[in-house]
Amino acid sequence: MIDGTRGMDCGTSVRPGSDQTGGMRNAGSPTPAIFPPPESMRPTLVGREFAVSAGHPIVAQVMAEIMAQGGTAVDAGVAGGFLSNVVQVDMCNLGGVAPTLIKTAGSDRFHVIDGVGPWSQSVTLEAFLKRHDGKMPLGSPVGVVPATFDVWCTALSQFGTWRLADIMGPAIDYAERGFPLDPRSAKAFELLGNGFAKYEASRAVYWPRGRPPRPGEWLIQADLARTLSRLAACDGGTRADGIANARELFYEGEIAERIIAFHQATGGWLTVKDLAAYRSPVETAPETSFRGWRVATPGMVCQGPVMLQALAILDGMPLERMAHGSPEYLHAIAEALKQGFAERERHYTDPVFATVAMEELLSGGRIADLRDRIDPECALPGAAGEATSGRGRADTTYIAAADAAGNVFSSMPSDTIDGAPIAPGLGFFVSPRGVQSRLAPGHPAAIAPGKRPRLTPAPAIAVNESTGEALAIGCPGGDMIVQSMTQSFLNMVVYGMTPQQAVESPRIATFSHPGSFYPHPAFPMRLAVEGRVPEATRAALAAKGHIIYDWPDFEFDAGGVSIAGRRVLTAGEPPVLVAAADPRRITYAAGR
Repeated sequence: MIDGTRGMDCGTSVRPGSDQTGGMRNAGSPTPAIFPPPESMRPTLVGREFAVSAGHPIVAQVMAEIMAQGGTAVDAGVAGGFLSNVVQVDMCNLGGVAPTLIKTAGSDRFHVIDGVGPWSQSVTLEAFLKRHDGKMPLGSPVGVVPATFDVWCTALSQFGTWRLADIMGPAIDYAERGFPLDPRSAKAFELLGNGFAKYEASRAVYWPRGRPPRPGEWLIQADLARTLSRLAACDGGTRADGIANARELFYEGEIAERIIAFHQATGGWLTVKDLAAYRSPVETAPETSFRGWRVATPGMVCQGPVMLQALAILDGMPLERMAHGSPEYLHAIAEALKQGFAERERHYTDPVFATVAMEELLSGGRIADLRDRIDPECALPGAAGEATSGRGRADTTYIAAADAAGNVFSSMPSDTIDGAPIAPGLGFFVSPRGVQSRLAPGHPAAIAPGKRPRLTPAPAIAVNESTGEALAIGCPGGDMIVQSMTQSFLNMVVYGMTPQQAVESPRIATFSHPGSFYPHPAFPMRLAVEGRVPEATRAALAAKGHIIYDWPDFEFDAGGVSIAGRRVLTAGEPPVLVAAADPRRITYAAGR
């Protein structure tokens, strides 16, 4: 007789660790206590052909489908970029920005497409201040040349293999036929409505029922679908001709004329000449070294070098002697990042206008000087100055792809729909990234004719040539971007975490610097700490002078890190394709 609590043979028992096999054959089932608990909330995905991770599950799935059909990491990345401009339009836009890094198979060069357009040649700081009473409004007045479409065209033409029309197919389908909103995306459209609801054309698309959309309701973007279809229809002749024809329509043809007419009618500065003159240069990305890894980001037209400078500073510290998550370790990270953010405030700008070269910012002598300023027992004020407050927050998304041949794609498309009105009949807007420029004369990031604003989006690629590892890593989150990426990278390289463990690990964030978005709020000495950091650690950090700001577990604003590439999972073994996705957001990974 079986009573539900005892076996048929009361004299027989099976102990954990005995010679019984696991699974259905184990007499101790269903709880044999053989397998350990999961090492992370989600698994680190492994594959033999490709690995991807993206800010939205649909994007990750379609990128995987592209590579399953023979596309490269670049083909999949560009397709994912176009699709992100549709299914994650709350976080990025076809008329927005998209800094992108590409490492091709067999090459040791990091290619960078800065992916941000300049202010109009017609605008000066004095004229802007006069027109807007010394303030910086949102919307068309802060518009800069849309860069995203040119980035996708440039990446595909120089590094991809597929035709433009095929790459754009999924984006057209999801714009035209629509898709149901998941709960997190529906909430984003509700929150961002605080900004875009004042724009009639935007409200008609994103709140089609006159209210925020609800989970499960469909988002259809008919105007955007028609625009994408017209651009895809330009794909004729050779592959290069098709891309060039579409680019011409966008930047010099009817689409350019229509977007500029609406932009100027709503207070913007750009002209058709500004659009026609724009090209995204492909350059070599700056890089630094850390524990045998080469780490690259775009240059100082974005905040990527904050990560590079912080890693270079930390490379000279005995991190391995500090326990992970200890007060000493978290203090070292915070102070290294503070030094990088202080350099950002002092020097980062469009390189054409820079007074200090990127090579100097990463030089050994300068890094040593920054490291020497750090006090292991006392938090420094950083570059915050006096405490100031500010409005709202801005966001972005991220795309990572790697294939078995060795190609790696890392891109961070951005610009949220509350920043500017979409153009009626076109379905996208002019990038409002001018909001990251400064209004103070003499500031390195101040507005100037033809000058690019300094961005927060900053994708990275890290390579260890001795082991064959190569990882794309990125994260949304404004000033949190480089902080989350730095901590996730250290989790892997210094502490041996799997990529998924690395992105799930608790985070801190310093805000002892002027924020990137107008009016550039600052919070001297503030250190945000996620809830999983022990109270004793918080107290020790406070004793060093940090003002602790409590975040909950898995705080949304701590970013959503994605990783894809090749990683060694067991010492002495060759690297395998891996992908990881942060549960703080709806990021998702796929591989095969």
